[in-house]
Amino acid sequence: MLGTLNGALEVRQVKLASDALQCDVQGINEVRDGLPVLTEIRVAYRLRIPAAARESVDRALAKHQEKCPTAASLKGAVAVSWTAEITEE
Repeated sequence: MLGTLNGALEVRQVKLASDALQCDVQGINEVRDGLPVLTEIRVAYRLRIPAAARESVDRALAKHQEKCPTAASLKGAVAVSWTAEITEE
């Protein structure tokens, strides 16, 4: 999803420094019939953006999950969610 978000930002002409877009990802497993099964993925983004880009960044965030090939592949089998901590510079 990070790559998809980065691409969505580039399309919207939002250029960020190499360290201005980061994420932490947490996978949640449940044991089902004695097997650990991935049931949820949580993505926590941290972005430092130009103040003038906030509207474009919000639009990119709103759409990126539905455009992500990995999230689409997991749909129905693994719950995928994200949050974003945004700092305007």
